[in-house]
Amino acid sequence: MKTQLSLLLALLSALLLTSCGSSRQLARAGEAQRAQLSRQFGIPLTKRDNLDLYAEAATWLGVPYRYGGTSRQGVDCSGLVGNLYNKVYRKQLSRSSQDIAKKDCRRIGRSSLKTGDLVFFNTSSKRRRGINHVGLYLKNGKFIHASTSRGVIISNLQENYYRKTWKQGGRVK
Repeated sequence: MKTQLSLLLALLSALLLTSCGSSRQLARAGEAQRAQLSRQFGIPLTKRDNLDLYAEAATWLGVPYRYGGTSRQGVDCSGLVGNLYNKVYRKQLSRSSQDIAKKDCRRIGRSSLKTGDLVFFNTSSKRRRGINHVGLYLKNGKFIHASTSRGVIISNLQENYYRKTWKQGGRVK
């Protein structure tokens, strides 16, 4: 009986030590991923940041622009945002940037933006009213979007072009 108790205690101790070691390994892996994503996005990421969002967004960087596209072979702005929202937040968004703004979001100001909020623009050269471009806000003024000329990229809201074409921010309902 005493031998069985000793054996059980030894087994439990081994499990505890192993699990502590593996949790340290997971923590180190998380730190390495956070550091890599910080470099990739040019944004300092902390333990509080949504690494799932940044990791998924990283897989889309460099994907070429394709009007109406929704895949890694080619994607447009609303297709990118829809894919990110579906994968990370498990929410289905409307297909056009105008509809996302009208139906899926409540309007917020630029100063209220948080990670995961959407940013809307009117990039039309004809200066029509309305919204024709959407991106997903990351943090520190940076957002991910599908540019017609450069594909999926990270841009800054402080860039002159985005300051001029800004329409509104949106928080998904």
